[in-house]
Amino acid sequence: MQIALAETPETIARCYPVMQQLRPHLDADGFVARVEQQRLGGYQLAYLEDEGEIKSLAGFRILETLSWGRTLYVDDLITAETARSKGYGATLFRWLIDHARVNDCDQLHLDSGVQRFGAHRFYLNQGMAIVAHHFAMELE
Repeated sequence: MQIALAETPETIARCYPVMQQLRPHLDADGFVARVEQQRLGGYQLAYLEDEGEIKSLAGFRILETLSWGRTLYVDDLITAETARSKGYGATLFRWLIDHARVNDCDQLHLDSGVQRFGAHRFYLNQGMAIVAHHFAMELE
């Protein structure tokens, strides 16, 4: 089992089948270009691979905010449906915590859709707390 950052178009493309389970609105053709564009703004895509297969992904950024200080913010966190409850998500989550500490972050944050009860249970089991409501508005 290894965790690495997807930094080439080929590696990013290998992550698409797992990311598509979390972000079904993305298509394979545009996925690599979007990740590469977001990387220009500090986005990183970590993947956990076991036996030659990507099992879990985390897209994240390191931010500086007045409210949180230096923070590792997780945009995307997903374990493949066929690989859940096998420790992959917890292993990748611990890697994110370690990565945040190595990068002098004060906190780790993420948002999760209100309908994702299994994910909420996972985050609470990892020691996270529900500390805010997230509000959104689509702009036309």
